[in-house]
Amino acid sequence: MAVGKFDPKELEYTETPSFFGPPTKTLNYPISLHDNGEATFKGEPWWQMYQATPDAQIFAPSIIPDNIARAFVFEGGAFYQAQDHDIKPDMFGIEWEYIGQVGGSMVRPGKPFLEDIADWREKIVWPDIEKWDWEGTAKQNADFLKPENFNQMWFQTGWYERLISFMDFENAIMAIFDEDSQDDVKAFFEKLTDLYIDIFKHVIKAYPNLHAFFIHDDWGSQKAPFFSPDVAEEMIVPYMKRVTDYLHSEGKFCEIHSCGNNYKQVHNYIAAGWDAWAPQLMNDSYKIYDDFGDKILIATFPQNIPAEIMALPSDNEKGAAFAALPEEQQRQIARDYADRVCVKGKPSFYNFYAAHFATPAFKEELYIRSRENYSK
Repeated sequence: MAVGKFDPKELEYTETPSFFGPPTKTLNYPISLHDNGEATFKGEPWWQMYQATPDAQIFAPSIIPDNIARAFVFEGGAFYQAQDHDIKPDMFGIEWEYIGQVGGSMVRPGKPFLEDIADWREKIVWPDIEKWDWEGTAKQNADFLKPENFNQMWFQTGWYERLISFMDFENAIMAIFDEDSQDDVKAFFEKLTDLYIDIFKHVIKAYPNLHAFFIHDDWGSQKAPFFSPDVAEEMIVPYMKRVTDYLHSEGKFCEIHSCGNNYKQVHNYIAAGWDAWAPQLMNDSYKIYDDFGDKILIATFPQNIPAEIMALPSDNEKGAAFAALPEEQQRQIARDYADRVCVKGKPSFYNFYAAHFATPAFKEELYIRSRENYSK
């Protein structure tokens, strides 16, 4: 696709409605957000794509019970807002409680549904997804999933996360390590993968303008992964690979959401077939980009922000302090960032964990410099 060099006319803004609140300013892009999103995932972007809004349309439909249980519904129907301490069941009937203070849901620990993974065959009731209203959700979201947008479905609960939801963290980590239980874990993951592929087949049929899948499976803590790369390679990677192979066969892109300090697991994300990963800010995104960015698309973030800002305790405080910097300094940080990781032939994209640094000046300068770098 011939787009050409950056044209200053691209900075002619228009206002567009925002799903999250007041209208947002939109640049005069030379191609659609869909086309740049697709080009990004193919390794040939025209500007630095933001991982979420506005460059990617988040989609998390209420037809999948986990999205209600985990208080994360984004679709064309009525907006769903969980109330503090709401308790909702996921697709397996496991109850999640919404905690307003942290803006998320969790299964109450201490009374696991399964204490022994060997009992999964007798105790787990598998969802009958044929009874879900696929025709209704297709109609409800036909206008929401516009073809000119890069539409990405978020799928909340992967393999290890699902094991935790049934067993609590301590039992799940023991089950995945213990040789006596590993065969039962593998058998459970195999059937779970069958279910996920079946769900995704229905999803792809219901939403023809869906372009990518963003699937959650947290593997690490603030300091290190929960388990070794060898354990992940044996116990989880084969089942992930079945899903990514299926989605790729349908022409869809696959992004893994995996929280934690997981540098040691990146080669497993690649082996599992993921096209992209967004490391949290405790990771060195430049090192991950340097070491793996030619094999997997890495969501990077500026690492030249003043140390006194990065030392502030909350994202809101960091964002406010960054916005208070002189505009030219914000723009210089954007240019330095773009020159570091917006490289033709080895692109990255902008990490939503660093959204609080995306001031209007930063975003405009990043757009200009990344357009220039990627069109060389």
